[in-house]
Amino acid sequence: MSDPLLVDRDGAVVTLTLNRPERRNALSLELMLALTDRLRATAADDGVRAIVLGAAGPVFCSGHDLRELRGREEEEYERIFAACSDLMLTLHRIPQPVVARVQGIATAAGCQLVAACDLAVASQTARFATPGVRIGLFCTTPMVEVARSVGRKRALELLLTGDPIDAPTAADWGLVNRVVPADRLDEEAAALAARVAAASGLTLGIGKRAFYENLEPHADAAYEHASAVMCANALARDAQEGIGAFLEKRDPVWSGS
Repeated sequence: MSDPLLVDRDGAVVTLTLNRPERRNALSLELMLALTDRLRATAADDGVRAIVLGAAGPVFCSGHDLRELRGREEEEYERIFAACSDLMLTLHRIPQPVVARVQGIATAAGCQLVAACDLAVASQTARFATPGVRIGLFCTTPMVEVARSVGRKRALELLLTGDPIDAPTAADWGLVNRVVPADRLDEEAAALAARVAAASGLTLGIGKRAFYENLEPHADAAYEHASAVMCANALARDAQEGIGAFLEKRDPVWSGS
């Protein structure tokens, strides 16, 4: 099997690439743990001053691997959503700024991943959505990051409808910093990371830490609550029906329980 996470370094910039294109770069538990571990290892390297987070294939990230969210015990859901929250908080806590390089669609926890990064450059072909409501599993943990990026009304529109937005709209709403032609995406993301990496690593770390410490309510408490809600939601009959219907490519039959 291929490595689910690729690592490359160019001077002071490390590029991490999600490498599950055959699964639309879904965030399996294995991938989330590997990415978190790599981020922490990279954070300990004083020679690294910026990180680019990209993905292989046409899709940036389709969210959680739904095969892991079907028919599990409560403890398993708790582990999956705790790993997701830990990953997103790690993106906040490491001293190096992280630039998301978004070449395609980013949905649910994939949209959360973009929002959790410090900066984001998107291709004109990228799209963003939090469609969990359509399969009975509300995007509660993605909500933590997305709401902080786009504000209440826009976040609720994404969360309650599940409708996707295009890259220019994502830039207008503040989910990404800039939108570029597809053939310039790698170049533009690398240039932004290099621009960031030109600063003192110490200064970058001090500033980034202060920025996230001043967000209210603190993301730690928000994720603790959101993960508990998401776990309870995943155990509901409608969530299991919705996930099953999606995987089986049929319409769900809601029971309200």
